[in-house]
Amino acid sequence: MHADKWAIKAKQSGFKTRAVFKLEEILIKTNSLKGTQKILDIGSAPGGWSHYLKLKLPKSEIYAIDILEMEDIAGVNFFQKSIELIDEIPQINQLKGKFNLVISDIAPNITGINTVDIENIYELNLLTLRAAHRYVENNNGKFIIKTFQNSMFKGLRKEMGLLFKTVQTFKPAASKKQSAEIYLYGAKKQ
Repeated sequence: MHADKWAIKAKQSGFKTRAVFKLEEILIKTNSLKGTQKILDIGSAPGGWSHYLKLKLPKSEIYAIDILEMEDIAGVNFFQKSIELIDEIPQINQLKGKFNLVISDIAPNITGINTVDIENIYELNLLTLRAAHRYVENNNGKFIIKTFQNSMFKGLRKEMGLLFKTVQTFKPAASKKQSAEIYLYGAKKQ
């Protein structure tokens, strides 16, 4: 498989994936790093976003959760658990409502059956959105989630608009043009 310029740039920069540049673009455009001290990374494996944020904000507290294994990253508290069990992790639960930034690059396993995949993506996105709403601080907390352009996208964006004051859509330059992936950004207050 041919590596594009973003994959090459990620490798040269020492990052695990090209996805860091997608996150970076959104963070810059939304000025979301300012004042960020506590970060929750939902669906964190392989760890690219947590790694990037720890380098950018070395004094930040980062908590990461995924059902998949993730290599240790210095200064990142990782829990190998399903998002459905996030409230059962004491170290994260005690910080409910205190995260300045919640991020999610989570995606379900793709079956290849379009209607099933769209429903699975939507359900996982809703689960993540509701968790982010509980864990992000109410005073200007921010949330970034990867999703996909499909028949359920407008419904997800509408749900997000009920929980966050500001909602924006991003298609970062590092996203492959043919990919249906798209990112939603939400802020509690501005």
